[in-house]
Amino acid sequence: MNLWQGATWLLWLALLLRFFPRELVFKLKSDTGYQHLWLSSIVVTALLWSVQAGIEPGLELHLLGITTLVLCHGWRIAWLIGSLAIFFLVAVGKTSLADAGSTALLTVMLPALFSYLIFALSYQYLPRHLFIYIFVAGFANAALTITFKMTLTALWFHWQGHYSWSSIYQNYLQLALLIWFAEALLNGMAITLMSVYRPHWLRTFYDNEYLSPDR
Repeated sequence: MNLWQGATWLLWLALLLRFFPRELVFKLKSDTGYQHLWLSSIVVTALLWSVQAGIEPGLELHLLGITTLVLCHGWRIAWLIGSLAIFFLVAVGKTSLADAGSTALLTVMLPALFSYLIFALSYQYLPRHLFIYIFVAGFANAALTITFKMTLTALWFHWQGHYSWSSIYQNYLQLALLIWFAEALLNGMAITLMSVYRPHWLRTFYDNEYLSPDR
C-alpha cells in the first residue's frame, strides 16, 4: 500500500465516522420493514458491482445504482451501504484491499454526494411533479452520476500514472457512451416502480408534494 492508497483509506474511514447516520441503529431495531430494505440494498448493490467488465485492470465498468440508493436512503446511509458493498468486493477478490479506499471514494462517496446534489437542485428549482422526480431526479441523475464517476476514476488513474490519457480515453471513457443509458434505465425503472408501488421506500419522495392534485 503506497502513501496515496493509505490516505484514501484514512479519508474514507474518517468520513464514514464523521457522517455516520446514528438514527440508522434505532430505525433498524424498530422497523422490520426497513431492515429488509436495508439488507436487500446491500446485497443487490454488492452483486451489481461484482458483475464487471473492462479492458484495462482497474478501469472496469459496472452498473452503479448509487442514485437509487441515495433517493431511497439519503446520502449518508448510501455511503454506508456502498462501503459494505466495497468490503464484499474485497472479500471476493474483485478489488484489492489497498485500493478499497480509493474505490470507495470514487464509486460511493463522491458519486453519492453528486447524485444528491442533482436531486436537491431539481427539488429546489423544478416543479415538484412525479414525472420530474422520475425523469430528472432518477433517469437523468443516474446518467450524469455514472459519467461523473467514470470521469473521476479516469482522472485518478491518469494522475497516479497507471495509464496514459490516450489509453484511458480509448479503453474507458469512450465506453461511457454505452453504459450511461443502461444506468439511467436501471435507476429510472427502479424509481418508477417504487414511487408507484412502494413510495414509503423512497426517503426523498413526498406524496403531498409530488402527487398533489394542484400541481
